[in-house]
Amino acid sequence: MPTEILMPALSPTMEEGTLAKWLVKEGDTVSSGDLLAEIETDKATMEFEAVDEGTVGKLLIAEGSEGVKVNTAIAVLLEEGESADDIGETSAPAPAAQPAAAAEAAPAGGSDKAAAPAPSAPADSDGTRIFASPLARRIAKDKGLDLSQIKGSGPKGRIVKADVENAQPGAAKPAAAAAPSSKAAAPSGPSTDQVVAMYQGRDYEEVTLDGMRKTIAARLSEAKQTIPHFYLRRDIELDALLKFRSQLNKQLEPRGVKLSVNDFIIKACAIALQQVPDANAVWAGDRMLKLRPSDVAVAVAIEGGLFTPVLKDAEMKSLSALSAEMKDLASRARDRKLAPDEYQGGSFAISNLGMFGIDNFDAVINPPHGAILAVGAGVKKPVVNAEGELAVATVMSVTLSVDHRVIDGALGAELLTAIKENLENPMTMLA
Repeated sequence: MPTEILMPALSPTMEEGTLAKWLVKEGDTVSSGDLLAEIETDKATMEFEAVDEGTVGKLLIAEGSEGVKVNTAIAVLLEEGESADDIGETSAPAPAAQPAAAAEAAPAGGSDKAAAPAPSAPADSDGTRIFASPLARRIAKDKGLDLSQIKGSGPKGRIVKADVENAQPGAAKPAAAAAPSSKAAAPSGPSTDQVVAMYQGRDYEEVTLDGMRKTIAARLSEAKQTIPHFYLRRDIELDALLKFRSQLNKQLEPRGVKLSVNDFIIKACAIALQQVPDANAVWAGDRMLKLRPSDVAVAVAIEGGLFTPVLKDAEMKSLSALSAEMKDLASRARDRKLAPDEYQGGSFAISNLGMFGIDNFDAVINPPHGAILAVGAGVKKPVVNAEGELAVATVMSVTLSVDHRVIDGALGAELLTAIKENLENPMTMLA
């Protein structure tokens, strides 16, 4: 039976995507691992691999098609001995049996012949239907394996060749997946029609939301509705850091390295998470996860949205290594070439708008992070120095947005104090 190739979910937030380019054509023979297509998700353009082998019988979705829902059939793969004439037999969920009342309500004059039932997948002893590719069934039969004991890795849990080849006889049947939790209630407010009606007769341009903007809107609405934010603010004097940075950059110039203030902020936060380990945590629904490494996410603005690539094990890396990695991640983020594992995870984030002249602001926590640091511009201000005298210093205002489920007030204050001390005494970060 021909196998449907479904639109994959290439990121946790992906609900639909754009089939940017086919890398195969009808009639091509493919094997597991071969590239089939390039798909644009809400975050990046990614390559999609085959999970089974066969011949491409039909491409169902044209290149450039937008808004293709996850799990929509995009192509049909034929097994050995099958032809394009068999494509009408692709597996589909069998329709539910019609009750007698429905049959009696059929319109007069219809055919008296009973409709042929759609082919159904074999069922487990408990009635659960088993979906597997024909090749997987053939291999399972040859190896004497029970398909009901194998967990499928294909679309919608379909069992494919690799699953059967890697299976061990008697493997435990996986537990039923938990029912997905209901989505957060949509925020109250005027409907689309109501808003459009308000501006009837006014000159405006309607901008269609792309996948990234839809995801940003959904996730940040969820964050503000479900995360109990509180905010802690500190002023940080930067003069010692700016002087130290200037000295380091002169020494690093022959190597082509130029450190930014943001590189020092990343390092200071990474070390602070080690100094205050209870704050290095994320919210996981019914529990917290305390991370041991400092995986720090940094917001990067791109056209139409933003990414938060994650610098993993940041506490272990030198300033020059962090600088090089951040430049690489930011460059590939702007080209939408980051892999999901490069912008997912982390326990803490940094959003720096100081380069745009913003003095201070409050950032929204990116779940499941426990906190995010909003960084403003360094500005010359009058201060009272350690000797009690009035002086001028370069002062940077920062705001720590904290998830109160993960970090209490005193713990958040301890974390922010550690960040401040690291930045005001930059040489200690190299010790």
